Amino acid sequence: MQANLAKREPEMLARWLEQDIYGQIQQATAGRPKFWFVDGPPYANGDIHLGHAVNKTLKDMIVKAARLDGFDAAFVPGWDCHGLPIELQVEKKFGKVGVKIDAQTFREKCREYAGEQVAKQREGFKRLGVIADWDRPYLTMRPAYEAEQLRVLAQIVDNGHVVRGFKPVHWCLDCGSSLAEAEVEYQDKQSNAIDVKFAAADAADLASRFGVADAAGAAFVIWTTTPWTLPANQAIAANAELDYALVDFATAGRVIIAAELVEATAKRWGDSATVLATAKGAALEGAKAQHPFAERVVPVVLGEHVTLDAGTGLVHTAPAHGVEDYTVGKQYGLPVDNPVGSNGVFIDGTPLVAGQHVRKAEEPIIEALQASGALVHLAKITHSYPHCWRHKTPLIFRATPQWFVSMDKEGLRAGALKAIAKTDWIPDWGENRIHDMIAGRPDWCISRQRYWGVPLAIFVDRQTQELHPDTSALMRRVADQVEANGLEAWFGSTPADWGVDEAQYEKGTDTLDVWFDSGVAHQCVFKSMIPEALDADGLAPQADIYLEGSDQHRGWFHSSLLTSVAMRGRSPYKQVLTHGFTVDEQGRKMSKSLGNGIEPQEIMKTLGADVLRLWVASSDYSGEITLSKTLLQRIAEAYRRIRNTARYILGSLKDFDPEEDLAAPEQLVSIDQWMIHRCQITQDQIKEWYGDREFWKVAFEIHAFCNSDLGGLYLDILKDRLYTLPKASPARRSAQTALLHIAEALVRWIAPILSYTADEIWGMLPGDRSEPVFAQPWYVFPAVPATHVDWTLLQALRESVKKQLETLRAGAQIGSGLNAHVTIYTDGVAAQMLETVGPELRFWFITSGAELAPLANKPAEAVPTTVGAATLYSVAQPSTDPKCERCWHQRPDVGVHAAHPTLCGRCVSNVDGPGETRQFV
Repeated sequence: MQANLAKREPEMLARWLEQDIYGQIQQATAGRPKFWFVDGPPYANGDIHLGHAVNKTLKDMIVKAARLDGFDAAFVPGWDCHGLPIELQVEKKFGKVGVKIDAQTFREKCREYAGEQVAKQREGFKRLGVIADWDRPYLTMRPAYEAEQLRVLAQIVDNGHVVRGFKPVHWCLDCGSSLAEAEVEYQDKQSNAIDVKFAAADAADLASRFGVADAAGAAFVIWTTTPWTLPANQAIAANAELDYALVDFATAGRVIIAAELVEATAKRWGDSATVLATAKGAALEGAKAQHPFAERVVPVVLGEHVTLDAGTGLVHTAPAHGVEDYTVGKQYGLPVDNPVGSNGVFIDGTPLVAGQHVRKAEEPIIEALQASGALVHLAKITHSYPHCWRHKTPLIFRATPQWFVSMDKEGLRAGALKAIAKTDWIPDWGENRIHDMIAGRPDWCISRQRYWGVPLAIFVDRQTQELHPDTSALMRRVADQVEANGLEAWFGSTPADWGVDEAQYEKGTDTLDVWFDSGVAHQCVFKSMIPEALDADGLAPQADIYLEGSDQHRGWFHSSLLTSVAMRGRSPYKQVLTHGFTVDEQGRKMSKSLGNGIEPQEIMKTLGADVLRLWVASSDYSGEITLSKTLLQRIAEAYRRIRNTARYILGSLKDFDPEEDLAAPEQLVSIDQWMIHRCQITQDQIKEWYGDREFWKVAFEIHAFCNSDLGGLYLDILKDRLYTLPKASPARRSAQTALLHIAEALVRWIAPILSYTADEIWGMLPGDRSEPVFAQPWYVFPAVPATHVDWTLLQALRESVKKQLETLRAGAQIGSGLNAHVTIYTDGVAAQMLETVGPELRFWFITSGAELAPLANKPAEAVPTTVGAATLYSVAQPSTDPKCERCWHQRPDVGVHAAHPTLCGRCVSNVDGPGETRQFV
C-alpha cells in the first residue's frame, strides 16, 4: 500500500468510473432485500462546500452500511433545478423576461445553466468517494420528473387539499413573489415603533361600556412596528379576558389601553396617568373608532393573539398584512383590502401614500400622524423580523390570490402529526421540532409568480375563481404531454388546446413552489428512475431513511411529509436523520468574512478524501460539527494508524494462499483463536453502531482496535512467529490465517468510511476479489474453540511488565524487552493456567525469558497485579544470556550447536530441523 492519498485517489476514482463500479455493485447485490434511500437534492448552483461534503458522505456511509447488512441499496443522486436563484443568474447574463428575452428562451437558458451546475457539483461529489448512479441522476427539471410531479398534484387535488385563497403570505419585494416558510429566515431589524390614537367614534357608547358618565375625547391607542400597514387597517383587536382602562394622561389625553400596562406605558411615554375606569375586553367588542387618516370607521374585535408582551394591549389589525389579522378578520367578516402591488408600491387611491414604495412610505405616514395629533409616541426598536433567505432583505405580509394546500380542510394536519409519531427520528428531538412546526403552521402556499418552474397546470373560472371541474384529469393530460414534449407543452398552449372553453376559463400562469418540486421526490424519483420499484397502483415504496441538515425540518422533511400524506395518507420515510452545521473550533459559523472557512476541495488536495470522510464519521453530527486544521491533522494521524495496520497485515499475507494454506479453526494457536473471537465481538458492536447511525462510535472503535488490540498487542506479539518460523510451519500459517480473517473483517468495517483505502486493501488481499468490497456483506468468522487461557489476566500482567521494562529502558539497563527476563510469582489457579502456557510466556511479554516461581518466593521489589480475586507479582530484570543473531532473543543455548554457533536452539530447529511448535502464543 502506498501513501499520498491526494495523488492516488483520483487515479482510483478514474478506475471506478471506467469499470462502472456502481453497476458492478448493483449487479452483485441484485436479488437481496431492498433498502430504499431517497437523496435530498442539493440546489444546482455553485461549487460544493463543506456542508455538501458532510451531507453526501453521511448518505454514502448509510447506503454502504446497508449493503453490509445484506441489502440491495441503490443510490440515485439528485438535484433541485428550478427556482429563483437560477433565474437570477440567467437574468444577470441575458436580462429580464419581456425586456431582452422571451419566456421560452429564458427557460431554455435556465435549463442550460442548471445542467452546467449539476455537472460541476457531480465531479465534486464523485471526488469525495461517494459511489452512486452518477450517469443517471434524477433532476427535478427532467420531463419525466416534472410530469410525475403534476400527477402527484392531481392526486392531491382529487383528495381535496388544494384551495384558492386571498390571504396574506410572505412576499419578497426583490423576488417579486410569495415565499414558502422554508424560504424565510429571521434576522434583527431596526423598525419604527409607534403608538397611535384611533379616536372613539361614539363617546356615549364608549362611556356606557366603561360605566362612566363621560368618555368625550377618548381614543384607543394601538402600538405597531409596521407603520406602512396602517393604510390597510380594518379593526382594533383586544383580548376578551384582559382588563382595559380608560385613562387620563397628562400629555397624551384620554385613552384606552390594557389596565396592566398603564404604569409601563406611562413610563415609556414619559407621562403621568390617572385611571378613570376599567372594563373587560369582551365589553369593548363592537365599539367603533375612527381611522387616524383614512375615511373609515373600524370596529373593536376580539382575538386570543392579543397579549401583554409589548405595546398597549390593543392590536392594529390589517387582514391583508398578517396571518393573525387575517384569521380574526375572517371571523368578523372584515375586508381583506391589500393596497400594496406586487412591486411593493401602494396602489392608486391609497390614503397618504398612493404611488409610494412601502420602504419609503413610513416617513409620510408618521408625519401625517404627528400633524393630526394621532401620534402619541415614536421610538426605534431592534427586533427579530422575517427576511428573504436569498436576498437577506425584510419581507412583507401581503394578501394576494394564491393557491394553497389546506392544512385542515381534509385533515392534512392531523394526518401529518400521526405520521410523525410513527417515524423514527435521529436525533430524537427532531420529532418535537417538526411536530410543533406542523401543528402551528398556516396553509401551504404552493403558487409562485415565476418563469422557471413546473407549471401550476390549472384552469380557473373567470367569474367564480373556482377550479375547472375536470382539473385532475386535465392535469394528468398535461403531465403526459410534458413527459413527451417538455414544459413548453403547457406554457406554449391555450385553453382550447386542452378542450377548455377560453371564454369561461383562464389558464393558470403560476409555477409550483420549488419545495413542492423536491417534496414529491418520494414518488417522482421512483417513477422516473426506478419504475420497477412501483407497486401495482403505480405508487413508490416508503423510503427507509431521509437524511439532511437540521434546517430541513422546515424544508425538505416538511414538504415531503405534507405531499406524501396529502397524496397517500402516510409518511414518505420510516426514519429521518438530521445533522448539524460546520463551525470552527471556537464554535463560530464558517464564513469567508471571518476567514475561517475550509473548503472540501482544499482538504482533498492536501490530505485526501478519506481523511475528510474519517472526519465526518468521527463527528457527532447531532449538534454542530467542529472543524479546524489542527483537528484535521489529528484525524490524519488516526487515518495513518488504520492504514499502517492494514499495510502490515497485507505484508504478512504476501506468501499466503488461502486455497492451500488456510488453517482449520481447531488447528489455530490459542492466541489466534482468541483474537478472531475478539474481532467477532468488535464486529458485532460495529454492526450495531452502523445500524444506529452512530458513525463516530464506529470510527473510534476501528481506530482503537487497530491501535490497541492489533498494533499495541497482537501484531507486536505476532512478529516473532511471522519472521522466525519456517515459511510453511503450522504456527506461522495459523498466524496468517488469523490475519486473513481479521483483514476480511477490517476491510468491510472501513468500507463505508474509508472507501478509497478499503478498495485498495480489497484488491491486495489474497483470494477472489472480483466483486467490489462495497457489495460484500458482513464477514462470517469461523467458529473457533473456546480457549482455557485467561487472556484478561495475561493482559493485565503484560501491562505491569511493560511498565517495568520501560523503567529499565529509561535507566539504560536494557534497549528493548528482548534484553530482559521476567519472573512471575503466583500459585493456585493462576499458576496452573500460566504453567499450561509455560515456555511460550516469553513471547507474550516479548522478552527473552519468562519463568514462574512460587508466590512465597517473591522479593520485596516484586510488582503486584490484581485481576479479580487473583494477585500476581512480577519482576523484570536485564538478561545476562548471549544474544541470538537471528531472533535477537538472549538465550542460554546460543552457541550450543556447533554448526550454528550464533543461533539459539529454536532457531537451529527452525533453520535446519523440523521447526518449533507453538500451542498458545
